[in-house]
Amino acid sequence: MRRKIAAALLAAATVITMAGCSDDTPNPSGTDTAKGQDITFWLIGGDTPQSARDYLIEEYNKRTGGTLTIVEQTWGDIITKLTTNMPDANNTPDVTEIGNTQSPSFTNVGAFLDISDMYQELGGTKLLQSFVDVGMVDGKNYTLPYYFGSRYMFYRKDVWEAAGYTEMPTTLDAFNAAVIDITTKNPLGIADFSGMFLGGQDWRDGVSWVFANGGELAKYENGQWAMTLSDPNTIKGLQQLQDIQLRASMAPTTARDQSPWLYINDSDSMTNDDGTTSATALSAATIMAPGWAHWSIGDLEGDARVWNPDKFGTYVLPGNDGKPAPVFAGGSNVGISAASKNVEGAKELMRIIFSAEYQQILGQNGLGPANSDYVNSLGNDEFAKALIESASNSKLTPAAVGWAGVEATGKLEEFFARVAEGGDVVALAAEYDATLTPLLNQA
Repeated sequence: MRRKIAAALLAAATVITMAGCSDDTPNPSGTDTAKGQDITFWLIGGDTPQSARDYLIEEYNKRTGGTLTIVEQTWGDIITKLTTNMPDANNTPDVTEIGNTQSPSFTNVGAFLDISDMYQELGGTKLLQSFVDVGMVDGKNYTLPYYFGSRYMFYRKDVWEAAGYTEMPTTLDAFNAAVIDITTKNPLGIADFSGMFLGGQDWRDGVSWVFANGGELAKYENGQWAMTLSDPNTIKGLQQLQDIQLRASMAPTTARDQSPWLYINDSDSMTNDDGTTSATALSAATIMAPGWAHWSIGDLEGDARVWNPDKFGTYVLPGNDGKPAPVFAGGSNVGISAASKNVEGAKELMRIIFSAEYQQILGQNGLGPANSDYVNSLGNDEFAKALIESASNSKLTPAAVGWAGVEATGKLEEFFARVAEGGDVVALAAEYDATLTPLLNQA
């Protein structure tokens, strides 16, 4: 599969086509050649709100006279679609969102246009640096941050208080002990109760314990990337994670980071794989999720969830060094396809995306703006404060050329599930280091 991805994406580097209109009348932004160009923008999932999409469409038309078509893709098949479409000048999106963990693989094989000449114009050093880094190759910029959404805790105040906790722990060790204790006490007598609901395959949340202990998933040394699951610090974090999953979480070992709020609300429903619907009810005192999850948490009023501050709370996972624990930063990058026929129109869309107006629209909807100048648009409620605090020490996955290939194998989910099942952490780490290291360096 990786060879096919590499072959398809390498082709992208050879089909860069610059197209523009010959009309000499300047448009409002001064990019004459963008005038009249119709372009396509791929968004992934539903995180970008409709108000933001409407703004992009209207503003692009105002500036260029052209039409912006937004196509929503799904996270489940985005790698396959990008691999197939990006090298094809007739079917590529002109601009696309891409997951920050996927960006290095696509960037390294030439799928994106070099936009280094726009870096300063679009925000420069004010842009979220870790996201900038995963969009760079040899010092050149190919993708830039679109939005961030660091993970933090949502918890049931009433359940924690019923277990005797009126204040939240201030260290990671204390937090680990607390969720195990709350599970044991099960103060509400709830069946299959979790002090901390954490799916066995949920490596994106679980890796926080690795990072908090100074561990890494992989490192770059002597010109090569290598997995570091066997590093002593990583092992320590994995053993702490395993202890929580065995003693504090009743989440299935097959569960990923999907809809954990279903288990913290009083009642909810979920769609099963076969299309049927099942009812769920409060069964967890604590969950971990990206900040935008708060829209799905609260008391049900009509068709909407309304946050009840007497019942629900937010909490930034603490480290043991006085700082927030380093959590995996969710979010996306955005870039221009190297195969786009409408480069000037695509560049104009990038200017709109990084404009003050659009950055603030994202912030007002709970998505962390790429430009630090507009972080205050998130507001000053508890969600904004938790998002900003958790992001202050957040981390990304390794910027290895083959990281998207590692994720595509599903081996990380498999590894973390086997840890959650109670497997020998040291032996499993050595096994998966050997399996995944060769993939890290494959384009």
